[in-house]
Amino acid sequence: MKKIIVDEKSLSKTLDRLALEIVERHTDTNKLCLVGIKTRGVYIAQRLHDRIKNFYRIDLPLGVLDITLYRDDLTQVAQDPQMKGASIGFDIKGMDIVLVDDVLYTGRTVRCALDAIMDQGRPHKVELLVIVDRGHREIPVRADYVGREVTTADDDIIHVHIKEHDGDDMIVHNIGGQKER
Repeated sequence: MKKIIVDEKSLSKTLDRLALEIVERHTDTNKLCLVGIKTRGVYIAQRLHDRIKNFYRIDLPLGVLDITLYRDDLTQVAQDPQMKGASIGFDIKGMDIVLVDDVLYTGRTVRCALDAIMDQGRPHKVELLVIVDRGHREIPVRADYVGREVTTADDDIIHVHIKEHDGDDMIVHNIGGQKER
């Protein structure tokens, strides 16, 4: 069963709230940056960047993180994975990084992202922002900023639709694990 749990308007409000939370928690934004985990995390980070710039007149560095090389399930994710570098695009030494992703589930993606970040330098701090926290951790990871917590069964799928990638904005809960086409 497919259930839309967040529509476009609600997702926009969630992003507004998360942008505000980031600014409120960081009184000194000189060392603050946003880093989106490919794929949807990049679009979400861009939207947060734009909101922070437009609402608060703060232009944060914005980076992209490709964790493909760091995955421990690479052969299960794609038959022919594309190996790309993990460069964020700027020096992260001493920075306060807000790492952005769409869904927090087992914590394995975050672990890979932290490995990729540490290979590029030593930030002052790394915080995690996710649109959906669905539980079921395999690794002790907690998000600092959460758009929405959703109770799921282990075989359910949460899919965050982002207009730039999926053509629309919404969050879908696929109960029972049906994959979207």
